[in-house]
Amino acid sequence: MNNDKKALVPKSVIYAFILITSLFFLWGIANDLTNPMVSAFKKVLRDLSNFEAALVQLAFYGGYATMAIPAALFIRKFSYKAGILVGLGLYATGALLFYPAAANEQFGFFLASLYILTFGLAFLETTANPYILSMGPKETSTRRLNLAQSFNPMGSLMGMLVAQLFVIKALQSDNTFQEQVLNPAGEILHDKGDLIFDTLPIAEQAAIRTNDLNLISGPYIGLGIFILIILVVMAVSKMPKKHDETSIPVGKTFKQLFKNKRYREGVITQAFYVGAQIMCWTFIFQYVDNLNAGRPESQHLTATWYNMAAMIAFLSGRWISTLLLKYFNPARLMFFFALGGVLMTMGAIFIPGIAGLYCLVGISVFMSLMFPTIYGIALKDMGDEAKIGSAGLVMAIVGGALMPPLQGRILDIGGDGFADVQLFGYIPEINFSFVLPMICLIVVAIYSYRALKIHLPNKT
Repeated sequence: MNNDKKALVPKSVIYAFILITSLFFLWGIANDLTNPMVSAFKKVLRDLSNFEAALVQLAFYGGYATMAIPAALFIRKFSYKAGILVGLGLYATGALLFYPAAANEQFGFFLASLYILTFGLAFLETTANPYILSMGPKETSTRRLNLAQSFNPMGSLMGMLVAQLFVIKALQSDNTFQEQVLNPAGEILHDKGDLIFDTLPIAEQAAIRTNDLNLISGPYIGLGIFILIILVVMAVSKMPKKHDETSIPVGKTFKQLFKNKRYREGVITQAFYVGAQIMCWTFIFQYVDNLNAGRPESQHLTATWYNMAAMIAFLSGRWISTLLLKYFNPARLMFFFALGGVLMTMGAIFIPGIAGLYCLVGISVFMSLMFPTIYGIALKDMGDEAKIGSAGLVMAIVGGALMPPLQGRILDIGGDGFADVQLFGYIPEINFSFVLPMICLIVVAIYSYRALKIHLPNKT
C-alpha cells in the first residue's frame, strides 16, 4: 500500500492505465493521418484554394468543440467506460463514412466524415485525460499525464507514415501532371503541369480523381475496422470505477469553473497551443513545397520525412520533459520551453532556405511539454469539477480548427502560391504565415509565468 502511494502508476491500476494509454496512441493516428490531407485534397481537387483546403482542419477539430461538453455530461451521468465505448463507436463510424464520401467524390462529404470522427475523439479525450490524472497520487498527476501523452506522438508517427506511403506518395494527381521545362543549364523555366491536366480527356481526369480519392479514404476505412476491434476489447475488459464523485449540481460546477481564473486562462492557452501545434504540422508541407520550387526535381525534399522528424523531436521532448518534471516545477519548465518555441518560430520565419525548415522542425521539441502540462495546471486540485473542466480543455482543441484557415488566408494574400508576395524583400508568404504560431507560443509563455508567479506560486 505504501509503495502504491509513491508509485507514479500504482500496481492496482496498471492494467487500466495501459488500456487508457492505448487510446492516446489511437487518436494520435487520426490526428496526423489527417494533417497531410490538407495538402492532398488541394492536389486532387485542384480548384480548392489554400483556405478551402484548410477547412479539413476546421471540420476535424471543430468536432471537439461541438461534442466535448455533451461527452463530459455523459460520463458524469454514466461512467468512464461508457464514455470510452461511445467514443470508439463514433470514431469508427466517422472513419468508415470515408467509403461513401469517396464514392460521391464530394469534398463536403469528407469534411462531414471527419467531423463525426472527432465526435468520438472528443469523447475519448474528455474521458482519458482526467481518468489518467486520477490514477495515482495528486503530486504526480501532471507527470503521469505527460507519460500517457507520450504514446500520442507514437500514434502520430504511425499516421504520418501511412499518409506518406499509402496516400501522398501514391497520388497520381500530383505525379502525373508535373512536367517542368528546363533551359540548357538545367534551370527551371516554368511548370507545364496545369497545361498537361487541361489537355487530358475528361474521362481520364475523372478516373485519376476517383483513384486518388479512394487512396485518401483507404487508410480511414482500415482504421475504422481496427477501432471496432478495439471497441470489443474495451467492452469485455473490467475497468476500475471511480468512487470520488460528488453530488455537486452541474450548474454549480460551471459557476465554480468560471470563477477559477487559473482554469479560464488554461482553456484559452490550450486553444492557442493546439492552434500552434496544428499549424506547424500542417503547413510544413507547404513550407517544403515552396523550398522545392527553386530546386531541380532530383533534389526535391520530401515533406512527410520532415514532418516525421518533427514528430520524433516531439516524442523525444515528451519523454525528456516527463523525466525533467520529476525535478522541476511544471509551470517553470513550460515557461522556458515556450521561450524556446518562440525562438525556433522566429527562425522559421526569418531564416531562408533549409535552415528555416530545421527551425520549423525544432519547434516540436518545445511544444512537446505543453498540452498535458496546461491540462494538469488548469485542473490541479479539482474534484468532481474535473469532469466538466476536462470538457472545456478538450473544447479548446478548437484552436486547431480556427488557426489553420487563418494561416491559409495569409498564404492567399497574393494568390494560390506560397511566395506570391515577398515581405521585406525576401520573406515569402509561407514563412511569414508562421507569425501566427509564434503569437500562440507567446500566449503559452504568459500563462506559464502567471501560473508560476500568481496561480500556483508555492506548488511544484
